[in-house]
Amino acid sequence: MDGGAPRPVPEGGGCHGGRETMLAAAREAGKSATLDRLAADYPRGPHDQPQSMCPAFGSLRVGLRMRRVATILSGSACCVYGLTFTSHFYGARRTVGYVPFNSETLVTGRLFEDIREAVHKAADPEAVDAVVVTNLCVPTASGVPLDLLPKQINGVRIIGIDVPGFGVPTHAEAKDVLAGAMLAYARGEAEAGPVARPRDQADLPTVSLIGELFPADPVGIGALLAPMGLAVGPATPAREWRDLYGALDCVAVAAVHPFYVASVREFRAAGRPVVGSGPVGVDGTAAWLEAIGAAAGVGAERIGLAKAKALPAIAQALKAAPIDAIVTVSGYEGSELLVARLLLEAGARVPYVGTACPRTEWSEDDRVWLESRGVHVQYRASLEQDIAAMLEVRPDLALGTTPVVQKAKEAAIPALYFTNMVSARPLFGPAGAASIAGIVAAQTRGAERFRRMVSFYEGVGTATGPGYGWTDIPAEPTGFRERQKRLRAARAKAEEAVGT
Repeated sequence: MDGGAPRPVPEGGGCHGGRETMLAAAREAGKSATLDRLAADYPRGPHDQPQSMCPAFGSLRVGLRMRRVATILSGSACCVYGLTFTSHFYGARRTVGYVPFNSETLVTGRLFEDIREAVHKAADPEAVDAVVVTNLCVPTASGVPLDLLPKQINGVRIIGIDVPGFGVPTHAEAKDVLAGAMLAYARGEAEAGPVARPRDQADLPTVSLIGELFPADPVGIGALLAPMGLAVGPATPAREWRDLYGALDCVAVAAVHPFYVASVREFRAAGRPVVGSGPVGVDGTAAWLEAIGAAAGVGAERIGLAKAKALPAIAQALKAAPIDAIVTVSGYEGSELLVARLLLEAGARVPYVGTACPRTEWSEDDRVWLESRGVHVQYRASLEQDIAAMLEVRPDLALGTTPVVQKAKEAAIPALYFTNMVSARPLFGPAGAASIAGIVAAQTRGAERFRRMVSFYEGVGTATGPGYGWTDIPAEPTGFRERQKRLRAARAKAEEAVGT
């Protein structure tokens, strides 16, 4: 570490001390290089950063989804408690390690020693291939130097990362923090000598996918690539350490989710060409197959065969289930622009697309295609922007985050949670074309019934509106507030007496 011993965060500068306070503390504690790298990879938007859950949610998820990978968190107890929700929500059935701390262990450097001790205990080669240690906000701001941990213990790899909420804008990008760190480690191993072969390594040249995809999508993409003599390689984020070697051993990389900046950097360092966008709709699939074929060195004839096989099937799927609806799209998955493209090709009108992710070169083709068709694309979209667009347009269907969906339903606008309902279905090839139409049709079909229901319950349960069964606003008991005020004053006086 370049800043000496760890320092505690200044008074009032804990988790809620404010972003600038935490940044200043982290730089003073020697984390400038880490913060500069994060700022370059994941630039904030004009409104600071999007509203999102703790970014460590994303990196924790990546580690928990991998076989034989142990996870240790270093952060405030409340943060760690909340983040363990991830392991339960995704059914990981994994222990999430936690190294507690206090001001004394931060000042004396004992926290780092506690982390190192925990890592040695977790590094059992019979049970794990890697141990991931994550600094949350306070340890990062205090300069806890995870880079001084051993790189391996008994053959178990040790990966230390900083994922502070004041340095990583969204949980989606935090996935890339860990995925990129693992790829960097695996690339170094592969360059040093022989490595383990992935379990399902294809015999054909492979295209590696970047992004957390619906399970059927890699299979569908594989069918699109087959006429070109290509196969799908392991995806990033990986599901097993040895898959990282398979991902790096490819002829081309498809950055289907465009915010994995650190991961792309590692693939490029390994000499692999990277292609953006994805095979959505007829236009998107044609352009993507041409770009992948060129990157992989496939001849024009084979590219033509792939297009001839895929495009008619996609066109037929779109024609069989046309969409006649206005749809707004917003989310934080990174696939929002791809979904909007597919909706437009299916016949929908999409006036607005908002994504919490940043603008990168790997979504540029999608942005140009959408804007040429009158779509407003908002990178680093705030909740307020997404809601304002939805209320202004009043679409037939709003796809968005939980608060956007809540606001839409309050306004009698049919809405779906993007993550659970859209990302949980195929997106690419003929399967994606058929799936998106079904989603929209099912939700817009009951729009009138939904509006009647909202109208019927208008005012109930809001502000001072009485609930079901009440004929007037419940009255507050006489003198209630004054009695409570006196009780609070008495308790405060008693506590003060005990304290002295």
